[in-house]
Amino acid sequence: MSSGERKSSLLRSQTPDSLTLEEALKLLSLPRLVGVAPDGVEVFANNGRYGPYVKRGEEFRSLESEEQMFTVGLDEALALLAAPKARGRRAAAPPLREMGVDPLTEKPLVIKDGRFGPYVTDGEFNASLRRGQTPEALTIEEASEMLSEKRAKGPAPKKKAAKKAATRKAATSTE
Repeated sequence: MSSGERKSSLLRSQTPDSLTLEEALKLLSLPRLVGVAPDGVEVFANNGRYGPYVKRGEEFRSLESEEQMFTVGLDEALALLAAPKARGRRAAAPPLREMGVDPLTEKPLVIKDGRFGPYVTDGEFNASLRRGQTPEALTIEEASEMLSEKRAKGPAPKKKAAKKAATRKAATSTE
């Protein structure tokens, strides 16, 4: 490839068959200079491995849509760059329903939406709602009973793989 050639990835909404010349030229205009920050550093909008973003020096922030790469202004880009990076997991979702105080333990019962569906918790123990149960229809008595059953079962048994690894480690260290 000669040094004068340019190439660019298609956006998610585009296919090679549907790409127009105007869209292709728009893609080849990336990275787009959005403007110059008050401190003299250039601000760019571009499309990258993890989607559309704005960049100022070594600072990057994601854009919400691919179209924003072509429409974001300097003020909006600087506001995004001034915001703290959104890293790690998202914030915990608010509870689906606060039920009141557990009659057995005096702890507050809350229904939350988890990775495997809704569950009731007292802050220490969790119990998944059963099929047919809805967060709205669950009574405090049912929730208290579900959590007391969980408490009676005790903690989940440890995995055997960890036990095997420990015995292997002990065997190799004594040799």
